[in-house]
Amino acid sequence: MQTQTSTTIIVTENLGKSVKTSNGTLHILSGINLQVASGESVAIVGESGSGKSTLISLLAGLDTPTTGTIRLDGKSLTDMDEDGRAAMRNQMIGFVFQSFQLLQGLTALENVMLPLELRGEVNAKQAAVALLGRVGLSERLTHTPRQLSGGEQQRVALARAFVSKPAVLFADEPTGNLDSKTGAKIIELLFELNLENKATLILVTHDQTLADRCQRIIRLDAGRMI
Repeated sequence: MQTQTSTTIIVTENLGKSVKTSNGTLHILSGINLQVASGESVAIVGESGSGKSTLISLLAGLDTPTTGTIRLDGKSLTDMDEDGRAAMRNQMIGFVFQSFQLLQGLTALENVMLPLELRGEVNAKQAAVALLGRVGLSERLTHTPRQLSGGEQQRVALARAFVSKPAVLFADEPTGNLDSKTGAKIIELLFELNLENKATLILVTHDQTLADRCQRIIRLDAGRMI
């Protein structure tokens, strides 16, 4: 493995995830050694069940590994408790889910303001309004998710992920629930915002067109990097 440089933002060593089942131990991921440079865009691809979503959940501190270590910006995620990982996510990470994961009782504006409010930032509304305008939703600020199309909901989710200017943005099948035309628009927006924010982008996708837009493609097969 290469030596870590000052521009490396994520490093994993011998990362593994297993779960106990009625049939014994299921190894979801095994022996993942990975380095991601700051500002790099990386696609994680592979068949369904190959461990892609589990890997980015681990890298984002949403889940904990069974074996191995993860370092994010030089700090060990694996040595932190849940509060520590939550603080790290709040400080450094944005996440876009296939299912959008918007809070149904909040408007588009309130959904985007939320990460900033949790950090106690005073200009939360101003920043959220500006970013929703940037993703073409200035006319939808007071609409709840139920009043928005799938593409509009994903644009709100993008705005929410980018509003806190994360160092690393994770996206799990960001176009998976969208038609191809809407998905293409979301891809353009994702890369535009990522470039503007100079963030590291790590995404899981079945879409080869989306994967090809990234600087590097990592392929998983049965929980191992190939």
